[in-house]
Amino acid sequence: MPSRLMERRAQEIRQLCAASLRALGADPRLELLGTRAYRGTSVLPFNAPHLYPSLPDADFASFRGASDGLALRATHSDNEQHLALLPQSPSARLVFEVLEQFRCESLSTLPGVVQNLRARHIAWSKEFIASGLTETSLGMLLYTIIQVTRSRITGEPVVPESEDMIEATRANLSPDLGPLLAPLRRNRQSQSGFAPHALGIAGLVDEAVSALESKRPARARSRDKEAKAPAFILLMDVESDAAAIGSLGSGTSSTLEQAQDGYTVFTRAHDKVSDAGDLVRTDLLAGYRARIARRVHEEAVNVALLSKRLQALLCLNERSGYDSGAEEGVLDGTRLGQLVASPTDHRVFKTDRFEPTAASALTFLVDCSGSMKQHAPGLAAFLDVLVRALERIEVPCEVLGYTTGAWNGGRALKDWRRAGAPANPGRLNELSHLVFKDATTSWRTGRTSLAAMLKPTLYREGIDGEAVRWALGRLRNQEAGSRVLVVISDGSPSDGATANANDENYLQHDLAGVLRGAEAAGSTTVLGLGLGLDMSQYFRRSTILDAGRLGGSESVRDLLSLLERSVHPVR
Repeated sequence: MPSRLMERRAQEIRQLCAASLRALGADPRLELLGTRAYRGTSVLPFNAPHLYPSLPDADFASFRGASDGLALRATHSDNEQHLALLPQSPSARLVFEVLEQFRCESLSTLPGVVQNLRARHIAWSKEFIASGLTETSLGMLLYTIIQVTRSRITGEPVVPESEDMIEATRANLSPDLGPLLAPLRRNRQSQSGFAPHALGIAGLVDEAVSALESKRPARARSRDKEAKAPAFILLMDVESDAAAIGSLGSGTSSTLEQAQDGYTVFTRAHDKVSDAGDLVRTDLLAGYRARIARRVHEEAVNVALLSKRLQALLCLNERSGYDSGAEEGVLDGTRLGQLVASPTDHRVFKTDRFEPTAASALTFLVDCSGSMKQHAPGLAAFLDVLVRALERIEVPCEVLGYTTGAWNGGRALKDWRRAGAPANPGRLNELSHLVFKDATTSWRTGRTSLAAMLKPTLYREGIDGEAVRWALGRLRNQEAGSRVLVVISDGSPSDGATANANDENYLQHDLAGVLRGAEAAGSTTVLGLGLGLDMSQYFRRSTILDAGRLGGSESVRDLLSLLERSVHPVR
């Protein structure tokens, strides 16, 4: 399957599973971003390994089973109580985590959910066996514990493929494990009653793991770790982190988590907001504009039809008066004379007239980091068509961009060094925010400024979180029933100076926090358009555009589809 189709399939599966998670968990705040579950702006520390199937290996049934498991955990488990009891050692923590998950899953009485959970458990068990982990003593020990405890808690048999495989290990564990298994099912209705028995099993496993490790030479342990590292992701990548924020290729920023003031900026002295057209020579702009016009002509998008589609999404029908001369409706007093003069003419009624009225304001925020340079011609044509269509239906529209004034920090970095290079300075580059078209400028007047998007030297680095804050602030000043911000990007935030002086996830962590805050506020719908990139780890609502076909009908259809799923104009 082509990578883009695979990304789309993953996105569709995630959306379906998120809907299922909210329905079964009876909580509209539940959401899936990337591979993590959230309630509102807080990540849910659900770390049982079978909850996170991955494409392309897993089928849809596995994802349904995983989302059902997440929903049951969100419904039946107290996070604070669970985290307070978590053991310190990785093996004990893993077992305690899995047992609490099995307890929650055993409480479902819905046959379809039970079937989904069973299907996911079987699939994960087969993945574990195929990984080769059961060929090691440690892997077999943990696999046996998982199979035996799930069977005891849920009352279901162990996976058939495991019966003979785990028999010897189960027999060795029976004298110590047997008495601890008996109370599990009896206490599954009570988290506090279940926990002591789960902790007992976790402690037993920890002792067994320590005994196994002590018998193996250090060189053998190192060799096994290197050989099995990819496979152990199936089992051991379950570190509990209640504050984690999912991001593209990154986790959390330790600097931001420990900072009392949150996200900071070392200096704003060199930040600027510019009209993009003022940064390009007039003769260059004319040439860029001609290139965009040719691209738009080649793509031949039907602007009139696009306007109608956008009108249905972004406008409301409002009463604007009456249409007279109707044969039914409200009697029109101005036509009573006509009724006397011509009793057979019944066109003496009037009906309400409704006309579509703009009910939304829309802003496109374009990532102008270096990697976006290659997409500029297609992206400019794409936005040019959309701006024209939105103007036809009188929906206020802005096109903004964000980059930096220099590579690797520029003057902000020099200021920091002159100040003695204090630790954790926060953002350490000079912002360059660009206005390609503001809300009050018409397409005809602003189309030349849009062409500045083709200037290669505008593209440097990207401070996404602050750009989103800036765009949201401008949108809030628009008078509209609903507001929509569309962020267009092909990657994560990136600024070398900031990453080196703080940590590599500083900007990613901030962007995720800004977007979660915007979702919680609810005043603006924030959408992500990824150019060949799945942005769902940042954006609750996003889609993937084919970067090679920007400006054409396909990319327009993709945006319309996302708007249809996401935007609901309000009065």
